Amino acid sequence: MLPLIKEKWNEILEQMKIENDISEVAFTTWVKYFKPYKVEGNMITVSIEKENLVLDANWFSKKYRMPLIITIAEVLETEFDVQFYIPDGTEETEDNIIEESHTETSNAALNAHLNPKYTFETFVVGKNNDIAHATALAVAEDPGTYGNPLFIYGGAGLGKTHLLHSVAHYVLSKNPNYRVIYVTSEDFTNELVFSIAHKQTENFKNKYRNIDMLLIDDIQFIVNKESTQEEFFHIFTTLYESKKQIIISSDKPPKDINGLEDRLITRFKAGLTVDVQPPNYETRIAILKKRAELDNIKVDDESLNYIATNIKSSIRELEGALKQIYNFSRLRKQNINFNLTKEALENIISPEERRPVTCELIINTVAEHFSISPDDIKSTKRNKEISYPRQICMYLCRKMTTDSLQAVGNSLGKKDHTTIIHGEKKISDDLKNDDDLKNTIDILIKKINPPT
Repeated sequence: MLPLIKEKWNEILEQMKIENDISEVAFTTWVKYFKPYKVEGNMITVSIEKENLVLDANWFSKKYRMPLIITIAEVLETEFDVQFYIPDGTEETEDNIIEESHTETSNAALNAHLNPKYTFETFVVGKNNDIAHATALAVAEDPGTYGNPLFIYGGAGLGKTHLLHSVAHYVLSKNPNYRVIYVTSEDFTNELVFSIAHKQTENFKNKYRNIDMLLIDDIQFIVNKESTQEEFFHIFTTLYESKKQIIISSDKPPKDINGLEDRLITRFKAGLTVDVQPPNYETRIAILKKRAELDNIKVDDESLNYIATNIKSSIRELEGALKQIYNFSRLRKQNINFNLTKEALENIISPEERRPVTCELIINTVAEHFSISPDDIKSTKRNKEISYPRQICMYLCRKMTTDSLQAVGNSLGKKDHTTIIHGEKKISDDLKNDDDLKNTIDILIKKINPPT
């Protein structure tokens, strides 16, 4: 029976998608990875062969078991039960998943202050953000049920706001009557101050407590603001106890936000916490190509390579550079090419200018080189894939900066000075006999501080 099921499988998935109104983004992110694994009696085991899957089999069973059972019965004219299975080792997936469709902005989205361009369809997925993307989509599928609150953290311009808006757009596309508010923590504070000054605090409370979803951006800006934290705590508690979805973004994980009340940190940590990292080269290229496609900008591959090679820290900077090139080409009335790109970005990209070498720069460069995250390097993980790059960081920080042992230790996750000395010595000793390590160190030094 399994060969017949495999033969009909694509037809089954496509029919299930159509008949159950499964969105394109949900289909591309999960359903297309469903594979018939084995058949025992009337039970089909469906494996989900996707890398970095953060959801368990129970979640998929709750969401897709019945639609799959019904569709299989319709296509095969035989009734089967279905169970989901997630293999220990999953198949490789592409770094970049780019959706092609566009969603129209509804009145509800406008009222929620959402950016019409920030949807799952326009979000470029890479290894730097795939877990955050999949988790946000899971929350959008079942708001208030899976992952509440959802806490997304990462540096500026890496796509946190895009994900918040994407969840809201997705929910509103399914139910335009859903009551959604997106607000920055700064605007939240200003609204509160205004309501106190004008004796309208009840209106303020009613606005934020009688909604279905609250998305609050850059929560770190409410630190040391006692009244704001007090009011937010009560709003959070009301929404949480009513099973209303809360999504929060920050530049740091909850435990690292100094000046935030412990009771808020505890509540933030009770849900799901995911991070977004700077995009790797391949993802940066995909982001530029997607933005060029959306904005109808014709740009050559050499120019894209130049931008992606020189701008690494922020998606916002990548897209800003592309916009600057486009505007420059219009002023010059020239098509975009490599020479025009270099000229347009000469005030942004200066290859001859040496960057100040800091421990943070070294950590980020080493992390990208070894395809791990800066947080991994700063962690206490002891597996060699993490610990050896960490020791390389210790060695390079001591050789390329004037920071003290204590300062280096603090940069690497508050390691003590004896750990730094041991790590530096370990790499120094290995360099005497390991030519591959010598080559790696040379490459890293050139990446950190390119020769003029």
